[in-house]
Amino acid sequence: MSNSARAEVVLALHRFGMGPRPGSIAAVGSDPRGALIAELDRPLALTAASALPPSAKAYRTVADANARRAARAKQAQQQAKKQQMASAGSGDQAEARPEGQAQGYAQEKDAAEMAAKQAADAIPDPGRPIYLQEAKLRTEAALAADIGFAERLVWFWSNHFCISANKIQSMSGAYEREAVRANALGRFVDLLLAVEGHPAMLFYLDNLESMGANSTAGINRNRGLNENIAREIMELHTLGVRTGYTQDDVISFANVMTGWTLVPPGADPQHGGEFTFNPRLHEPGGQTMLGKRYEQEDVEQGRAVLRDLAAHPATATHVATKLARHFVADAPPPALVEQMTKSFRETDGDLRQIAIAMVSSDEAWRAPPAKLKRPSEWVVGMVRATGITQVDPVLYTGGQQLLGEPLWRPSAPKGYPDDEASWIDGVGRRLDVANNFAERISGRADPQAIVEDVFASEIAAEVKQAVGRAESRQQALALLFMSADFQRR
Repeated sequence: MSNSARAEVVLALHRFGMGPRPGSIAAVGSDPRGALIAELDRPLALTAASALPPSAKAYRTVADANARRAARAKQAQQQAKKQQMASAGSGDQAEARPEGQAQGYAQEKDAAEMAAKQAADAIPDPGRPIYLQEAKLRTEAALAADIGFAERLVWFWSNHFCISANKIQSMSGAYEREAVRANALGRFVDLLLAVEGHPAMLFYLDNLESMGANSTAGINRNRGLNENIAREIMELHTLGVRTGYTQDDVISFANVMTGWTLVPPGADPQHGGEFTFNPRLHEPGGQTMLGKRYEQEDVEQGRAVLRDLAAHPATATHVATKLARHFVADAPPPALVEQMTKSFRETDGDLRQIAIAMVSSDEAWRAPPAKLKRPSEWVVGMVRATGITQVDPVLYTGGQQLLGEPLWRPSAPKGYPDDEASWIDGVGRRLDVANNFAERISGRADPQAIVEDVFASEIAAEVKQAVGRAESRQQALALLFMSADFQRR
């Protein structure tokens, strides 16, 4: 293989995949574009996903545990009060001075609260273990992939349609599996319908609190709309900002989405946490949005709007631009965006074909590897280079937290940013993670082998020199992980 061909293979693994790993250059072969496209034909399902609970079951499990915790806490408080009353009635406090009564009451209250906390803590929170199991499976899929192009697409769409585990931890991993992973290589409209109708998204964007002002529930409870889901779908998920929609469109769309909710776990132990359309919450009558009238009276009203948003020309441009920015450059080549936008429109939003249009375009390969990897990309690339395929999810998610990109925990519905300015200040923290990881694996990872075999020596000469002169394997590995060859793609 020529030097130029080898360089293109390494670029493919960095720019479109999860980074080189032992054997990946041979797996790509002499046709990196063809290898990327071929990976899109392989199943995206996680191998051990059957061991994980569906989102609704995970939600019910946590809700049930919380209910038991609350009951145990209440029982402990009641028992503590009975003991205090018995103690007071026995004469133990008969000689207590009046000025000490307030202090005594405060101590009794603290003791009751402590007893309640201890009783509640005796029932573990199942949400954290579920989250860690999901994180482990997701991360190991990225580590085991020959290239990782399909996995990168899952990660991209999961961030585009993000939720936050800070708000709904139990469903965060299952949401990605059920709504995103299952549709990441299908049609955009199907992906859109799946994510917006998923209970995790409805919970995250507060649609459970939204009800039409003229709906049965709205009248009885004297409550009304929450516009969050309507605004974020148009601004972030489909059309993009400043694309012609108005505040009236947001209000109309919010009315359309009323009634999209989930079954309360206490109301139905078998189906709690599942999606349902509740007509008592839905604003009656037709709605006009973006100049079109929607007269449907049920859940189909929302689905009709979502289908039209998916087919809108602005959505094609918005999605193509974000994809190109994520994979290629902070300021992607206009010609590349145009090609991908055209593919979106001509294929009815076929996400596999749009991905093929991207990697088939010469414009996607011409930019130098100057784009700074997000922390999640850098960490998984670092681990892949060593050949490790299994991780401790506690350590892994802890590292993500330290680097400012905790898994499934963006600070806002727009997800994690994809530009260098947002991450460059945190590069210094990567040194701590690189040093820690290098220390743990220095006994089984050879930095020279990574340079020569994993990267096929496609690493800057000064990096090779620094690695060769390092005083220890740990130092050599840390230097390698912190180099531009690992940090940029």
